[in-house]
Amino acid sequence: MKEPEASPYSPAQIKKFIEEVKVEFFKIVWPDRKMTLGLTGVVVALTVVISIYLGTVDLLLGKVVASILR
Repeated sequence: MKEPEASPYSPAQIKKFIEEVKVEFFKIVWPDRKMTLGLTGVVVALTVVISIYLGTVDLLLGKVVASILR
């Protein structure tokens, strides 16, 4: 009978991984407040524009289908 395989992740490997994650985390260059607000504005504006576009297309296609089905 075959014995179950041991987990490939030992506590030492897990500890090393966590330490490496910490090192990489401190290398991150976080955006400043101005950039964050600017990019948030871009996302909101694009969301509004795309919503208006899709709403218009939906309205027009709904009218086309309704006129065909009459």
